[in-house]
Amino acid sequence: MPFERSSGLLLHITSLPSYGGIGDFGPAAYAFADFLAEAKQRLWQVLPLSPTGYGNSPYAALSAFAGNPLLISLEYLSQWGWISRERIANLPGRSGDVHWEDVVSAKMALIEEAARNFLHNHDPERWSRFEGYCRMNGTWLESYALYSVLRRKFNGGSWNTWPAQLAHRENQALDQIRREHGEELAVEQIIQFAFDEQWRNLRAYCGNLGIKFLGDVAIFVNYDSADVWINPGIFELGEDLSPIRVSGVPPDYFSATGQRWGNPLYRWDVLEQQGFSWWVDRIRRAESLYDIIRLDHFRGFEAFWAIPAEDGTAVNGEWIKAPGAKLFQRLRDELGDLPFVAEDLGVITSEVETLREQFNFPGMRVLQFGFSDRGAHIHLPHQYVPNTVVYTGTHDNNTTRGWWEDSATKVEKDALRIYLCPAKKDVVWAMIRAVDGSVADTCIVPVQDVLDLGTEGRMNMPSSSGDNWSWRCPEGVLTVEMAHKLAAIAEVTDRDVPPKKTDPSLP
Repeated sequence: MPFERSSGLLLHITSLPSYGGIGDFGPAAYAFADFLAEAKQRLWQVLPLSPTGYGNSPYAALSAFAGNPLLISLEYLSQWGWISRERIANLPGRSGDVHWEDVVSAKMALIEEAARNFLHNHDPERWSRFEGYCRMNGTWLESYALYSVLRRKFNGGSWNTWPAQLAHRENQALDQIRREHGEELAVEQIIQFAFDEQWRNLRAYCGNLGIKFLGDVAIFVNYDSADVWINPGIFELGEDLSPIRVSGVPPDYFSATGQRWGNPLYRWDVLEQQGFSWWVDRIRRAESLYDIIRLDHFRGFEAFWAIPAEDGTAVNGEWIKAPGAKLFQRLRDELGDLPFVAEDLGVITSEVETLREQFNFPGMRVLQFGFSDRGAHIHLPHQYVPNTVVYTGTHDNNTTRGWWEDSATKVEKDALRIYLCPAKKDVVWAMIRAVDGSVADTCIVPVQDVLDLGTEGRMNMPSSSGDNWSWRCPEGVLTVEMAHKLAAIAEVTDRDVPPKKTDPSLP
């Protein structure tokens, strides 16, 4: 599905300088939306909004359907009357990176308290919306609440370590949990409702500014997730519910042992027999959150690397075909035009390209990748086609300044100087201008590049257990002058289209 010519910025919600030690849907999100509008940017790209587990990665989520409670603004819950201003005082502030343990301990108890207050003292109008929300999301909401309550009951342990009758979802055992933990289950559902209310409000505000959200759907789900616990039959699990084979990528130039990601693999034959109903529900949910959806690891929809679960590396895996074309056709039949972006980075076969082109999904290009050798030149603007989404870098790369100063080779630096002729200290903005000026319909730049940050601004280092997913944008650094600089580039590269209001009632 081709998109209109536009540009935007990549900034995950957790990276906003919000009150409470982590970015959320509060005032800082609306301030960033105003900055995007002033900068004539029409896209805001975010990473998955899912609840995170071990490692805090949004790509290692506890649910493919639920929202991350930490993204809920306590300030707005207070305005709703769910919790007093005094109760949310003295939280971590708006500055500094995310300190996950501190944030979880300080914020989650207050969010649960606010939800419990709403349960026992609610206004009729919002309660009616909550009841409608529960009906609309019945395919996943109640089971996710059960999973969350049980996970807390068993001290955060993976569902396969729970008592057997609960791990196997025996009805009698689950009914007992429902009777004993009714209030906790209601609180979990209210928290998800609050997430959706605040996200819906932010989306409406952005839509009125002509800004769309580009969101992310990871192809695989975590073993320790509500999805696998609720639907074990669609995953490659043994009789003891442990994984048979897991996901990853094969050995390559960068790693002699490949990457063992460890996600359980799908039983694609079972999914196909079921009309891909789980995927239909998943994408329907994603479409309720985002305007455009980036499909992570797109090549896995054509063929995936299957690794024996007992292996510690990816060496002994094998390529297994996936029914991507059948899946996408089913999604199109059920949902209409698919607003997908195919993350087709890495070693991509002709079969993967054929699948992407069959459904007219735009692929991705990353300018940082383009300068090493002739094979990398597909990432340079002279080789782009319009139906493309181009980046200076992604959340998995170093910042462009960090790449240039810390890891770009002499060959890459010489090639960049020849190709872009940047002024001495203008490398980052020369690259921003290059992607904006390209024929690619969609151009996305990480906020760290707009701020010309070095490695200190990096969001994630794949295969590293370091302090990932913690960076936050400092408060006040996105200035009017910076917005006007971006706006001028958008204008001269024809990425500036007058916004259309989606809700005339909003200011």
